[in-house]
This record gives sequence, C-alpha cells and structure tokens, in this order.
Amino acid sequence: MTSLPALAQDKFNFFKNLPEDETSSLLKFCSHHRAEAGEILWHEGDDDNQAAFILNGKLGIKKLTEFSNKHVIVGTYGPGSVVGELCLLTDNARAVSAEAITDVELLLLSNDNFEELITAHPALGLKLLRGLFKMTSKRLSKSYERIAAIF
Repeated sequence: MTSLPALAQDKFNFFKNLPEDETSSLLKFCSHHRAEAGEILWHEGDDDNQAAFILNGKLGIKKLTEFSNKHVIVGTYGPGSVVGELCLLTDNARAVSAEAITDVELLLLSNDNFEELITAHPALGLKLLRGLFKMTSKRLSKSYERIAAIF
C-alpha cells in the first residue's frame, strides 16, 4: 500500500513542491479519513472548521436553495482537490454541505491543527496559506466567468 506522504505528493501539486520532510511534518497535523458514498461530511451552517484534501474518490459540494430542503450542486471535486478551506481560514460557519459521491479517502486539517502547524513550522504554514490562496483565487475567477456567461 502507498504511504500517505507518497499519496499526498502524487495527488496534490502543492505537496509535489514540498521536500519530503515538510510533507511529513504537514501530515502530522492532518487526520486520515474514509467516507462511503452518500455520507455527509459536513452540513451548511456547521462550525467544524476543517479543510479536506481529497486523495481518492469524489465529493459533491451543495448549497441550500430558497426551496424547502432543496440543494443545488455547486461543484464536484476529485483527487488533488481541497475543499472546506474557507472555514479553515475564517472561523465562519460552513457556507455549503459536502457529500461523498463515491467512496472517498481524505486528509483532514482542522483549524486548531492548522494554528498549531503555523506556530510549530511558520515557513511551512506560509507555504500552505499561499497554496490555499492560489487555489481559492482560481475557483473565484472561474465562478466570475460562470456568472458572466449566464448574462
């Protein structure tokens, strides 16, 4: 079986740019989690504040609509994607729900562990912040393009 550091470096561009010792250090602050298809990882409004790095499988991100208990899928993400990063960076309640579309394997990084990482390894924490910021910026730019395409 492939080790978590090797899996992370294989799936994520961010981890590919880190030396193996930094990847190992970062992974000490993450927990490994598996979820079965159909499992809800978090609900809109939750305050669990953790990001999920998808190693295998697919997650659907959905948002409640104005219609009673109806959701719209706002994104699907597979291996190499990070979801939930906004709660990691802000302390805000979840803006969306996350559901496993297929069985998934994840690395979870809680807000508390993220803060511990920054204290213990400031340079590594800065690298992670930059990586998350770049990814979030790309998603926001794509969202702008989608919105503009509607009109």
